[in-house]
Amino acid sequence: MNLVTATSQAIKGAGAVIRDGGLVAFPTETVYGLGADALNPLAVVRIFEVKNRPSFDPLIVHISELSYLEKLSSSIDRKARKLIERFWPGPLTIVVAKRDTLPDIVTAGLSTVAIRMPDHPVALNLIREAKTPISAPSANPFGYLSPTTAEQVKEQLGDKIDVILDNGKTPLGIESTVIDLTGQLPIILRPGGVPVEEIEEIIGDIKISKGYSKRPHSPGQFPRHYSPRTPIKVLNSRKLKTPKKAGLLAFKSPQKKLSYKIVEVLSSSGDLREAAANLFSSLHKLDKAGLDIIFAEPLPETGLGRAIMDRLHKAEGG
Repeated sequence: MNLVTATSQAIKGAGAVIRDGGLVAFPTETVYGLGADALNPLAVVRIFEVKNRPSFDPLIVHISELSYLEKLSSSIDRKARKLIERFWPGPLTIVVAKRDTLPDIVTAGLSTVAIRMPDHPVALNLIREAKTPISAPSANPFGYLSPTTAEQVKEQLGDKIDVILDNGKTPLGIESTVIDLTGQLPIILRPGGVPVEEIEEIIGDIKISKGYSKRPHSPGQFPRHYSPRTPIKVLNSRKLKTPKKAGLLAFKSPQKKLSYKIVEVLSSSGDLREAAANLFSSLHKLDKAGLDIIFAEPLPETGLGRAIMDRLHKAEGG
C-alpha cells in the first residue's frame, strides 16, 4: 500500500496503476472511493474481494467527460440530460440502460448502470490520467462506515490497496444521491448529496424507494449499511436510561449537560450541510471510544437531513 499526497505526479502514477488493473483509493466531493478500471472485469473483481462486497451489489461508474456516456449507456433521455446539465459534475448518480460492452460484474448482471461525474479535481484528473471510466464504491469494508479521510482508508483496508491518494477530508462527507431513470416515474434509490427537493424542481414528480432491497439496483440499498462496529440507536421521544459507556451523536450543541461518556456534535448551529460533512468522521470517533452503545439524535428529514437519516437508520439496522 502506498499512501501519497495527491500531487499531479502522484495522480499520473495512480492513473497508470488503474490502467494496469490495480486499485486506487481517491477522494471525491462525497467520500473516498476505491477505484478500478470499469472496463476490466478482473480489476473490478478485486474491488469485491478487498471490500468483501456481495457480487449482486452493483457499482457506480465514475466519468470525467460526457463523451463516456455513449460508451456506457444505450439511452440517455430528456430527463437524464436535464439532470446532467444541472447537477454534473456533482453528487448525483443516474441509473440508465447499459451497453453490453460494460462487464456484468460492474452492474451485478443488471441491464442498467449507475453513472456519475464527481465534482473533485483529484477524482476528475485521475479518471483522465487512467483514460477509462472508473468503478468506485466507498473505500471501506462492505457495510462499515464510509471514509472521509485517507487515514480512515488506510486503517480499514491497509495493504489491500495499491495506492491511496490523500487530499485531506472530503468536503461533502456523504454519498451521492442515486436516481433510477429507467421507468416512467423516476425513483430515488438512495438519498444523498443532492436534495430530493432540488431534483423535483428540475424534472417534476419523483418516487422515493423504501430504502432497502434484497436485489439492489444501486449501492446503499441493504437494510443494514454504513454501520459502526459499536451498536447504534436513533433516539425517539421516549426517555432512555443512559448506560455508563454510552456516546451521543448530537445534531446541535446540547442546551444542558448530558450524562454521556462522549458527545459528538454534527453542527453547533444546526446547519444540515455541516452536519452531513461531519457525519462519518464523528461516527468514526465514537466507534473508537470504547463505548457499549451510540445514541443518535434525529434530524429534520428535509434537504440533506433526509440523506443523513437514511444513513443513521441503516447504521441502526433498517
